[in-house]
Amino acid sequence: MNQHAKLRIGHSACPHDCPSTCALEVELLDGNRIGRVHGAKANTYTSGVVCAKVARYADRVHHPDRLLKPMVRAGAKGDGIWKESSWEAALDLVAEKFIAAEEKYGSETVWPYYYAGTMGLVQRDGIDRLRHAKKYSGFFGSICTNLAWTGWMMGAGALRGPDPREMAKSDCVVIWGTNAVVTQVNVMTHAIKARKERGAKIVVIDVYENATMKQADMGLVLKPGTDGALACAVMHVLFREGMADRAYLEKYTDDPKGLEAHLETRTPQWAAAITGLTVAEIEAFACLVGTTKKTYFRLGYGFARQRNGSVNMHAASCIAAVTGAWQYEGGGAFHSNSGIFKLNQDVLEGTAMRDPSIRYLDQSRTGPVLTGAADALYGGPPVTAMLIQNTNPANVAPEQRLVKQGFLRDDLFTCVHEQFMTDTAKLADVVLPATMFLEHDDVYKGGGNQHITLGPKLIEPPEGPRTNHFVIEQLAERLGVADRPGFGLTEQQHIDIILGKRGLGSFASLKEDKWVDLQPDFEAAHFVNGFGHADKKFHFRANWSGQAAPNRPPKSMGLFGPVAELPEFPDHVDLIEVADAEHPFRLTTSPARNFLNSTFSETPVSKAKEGRPELLLHPDDATALGLGDGDRIEVGNRRGEVVLHAKLFDGLKRGVVIAEGIWPNSAHERGEGINVLTGADAPAPYGGAAFHDNKVWLRPAD
Repeated sequence: MNQHAKLRIGHSACPHDCPSTCALEVELLDGNRIGRVHGAKANTYTSGVVCAKVARYADRVHHPDRLLKPMVRAGAKGDGIWKESSWEAALDLVAEKFIAAEEKYGSETVWPYYYAGTMGLVQRDGIDRLRHAKKYSGFFGSICTNLAWTGWMMGAGALRGPDPREMAKSDCVVIWGTNAVVTQVNVMTHAIKARKERGAKIVVIDVYENATMKQADMGLVLKPGTDGALACAVMHVLFREGMADRAYLEKYTDDPKGLEAHLETRTPQWAAAITGLTVAEIEAFACLVGTTKKTYFRLGYGFARQRNGSVNMHAASCIAAVTGAWQYEGGGAFHSNSGIFKLNQDVLEGTAMRDPSIRYLDQSRTGPVLTGAADALYGGPPVTAMLIQNTNPANVAPEQRLVKQGFLRDDLFTCVHEQFMTDTAKLADVVLPATMFLEHDDVYKGGGNQHITLGPKLIEPPEGPRTNHFVIEQLAERLGVADRPGFGLTEQQHIDIILGKRGLGSFASLKEDKWVDLQPDFEAAHFVNGFGHADKKFHFRANWSGQAAPNRPPKSMGLFGPVAELPEFPDHVDLIEVADAEHPFRLTTSPARNFLNSTFSETPVSKAKEGRPELLLHPDDATALGLGDGDRIEVGNRRGEVVLHAKLFDGLKRGVVIAEGIWPNSAHERGEGINVLTGADAPAPYGGAAFHDNKVWLRPAD
């Protein structure tokens, strides 16, 4: 019997903001300590594999710098002077400040703020129950999925696709705009299985030769924001060479003749000039997918994080319709299964209490909101009180200088509920210690797969940290709404309600089963009976102003950005920050292997493996700037400037630079992080954050 088999094993789900949502087996050493974390072998998507940073999760749970006591600011904001508090006194203070703010400006002055630090439904989304009960400002959570989901919905009309496990049955897997080795390792599990068992080809499309591209049979390195041009040229070749499936197009798509006519001028030569690829590369890729019916397009989020990102996603998703790849097991296009779960969270979120007249504020525009920009406040009062859970906006939100300026306002009271003293917690008035996922009950759904997985409490937390659910319930009591619907229930009771409404049993039954597989059957997943639009067709003609989407902004917010400039058919559109004489470089802020957004940047192994904040720079560009490997380099635009260390790297196009990972602001020599350079303007049509779309200048640092 091996050592792993002798250990007591607990079953859970990875809580982090990753499409894989891995089913986990956790080594339990005693009542409050864990050992290694493993992927669950019996889960057919996780398939026994988990990323290295989660495997060493004991480094986070048992980290000596975890927050263990409520803290109240005792000096100037951001000075780091704190005094310990009891939970009762800290929560009393928060409630007192919220009530005072509300009395002065009305309920909309309070902005409960959260995101994906945990993807557990109860601990993440319960904050909305307090929001609706108190009529606090709404939260338009736009920062992650909006651009990608919007583009996908324009074509397919429903947020689902072929079973991700079908990658293993494919003859060609196209991994587009996601560094899967770094950000969702299970994609590689199934793609490599297809290569080993079927001889499948793996194609990787990205803006640099990353860890995923190193495993590819064909790697295409293009310029940021030009994926739509590549997709159009590929479809041009498919029509030109007779590789388009005309019978499929006639039956399943809205206007194949219009698309073909539109693409006549979108030649490989046209696309080569835009993308930086060669004509031969474009032709070879088109020929491969055109002659390989069982091609599985795995479309990620990264290439959509441009101001034209929705257009890029729509264009890439169109290729599978032109080839007819949807008809085959192991074929089609997949972005997310988030639309299949259909869980009713009305009780958890208190949706019956929502007042439609209450304004929403856009997460991606946190800086403008907190600095009082009139267009960001939608005619309402300033934000003067915040409760923040599960996110670190002072580090991860765009236009960081504005965000920090807002948090430092004397008239803003901020309570942050956190596990570590993050950049946001450092700017707060009250900091409350939070539990980690193994220390509370929750339930998870996997957008990159098809499972709902239970995450029951496996260990006791240290003395001090409390759950998100506890904080919401305690504030509800102090704010006079604890008698409203949905309050007074335990985490397990909420899970029972959510599962029960979907006919999936209860907390107890799911604890026994560990997870439930909700993958639609072949016909639904491959849209055999029609796509998600009313006419059942895949839409080449995008309805940029009318299409429903999971993250479409509320009607009160309207549409965002230059909607009139979005193209009717798939195309390349220069809504991006195009490089110019003053800003000759294009910057993307790509994920680091050992961090996940701002999480894991506190653990010693992850920090050691990443080294320091660096800028990947083509050697020829470095020579032209008089820079050598390791030199300090200043990167800037109209939003600000930061200093990084140059890392010479020839696996990207000239004129493109890449900063991997969201390091703590304090890891940068001037105390400001990479999001100083990213923009908070909302892209067309439904908003989002264009993190990888930045024009910048470079120069040797003083």
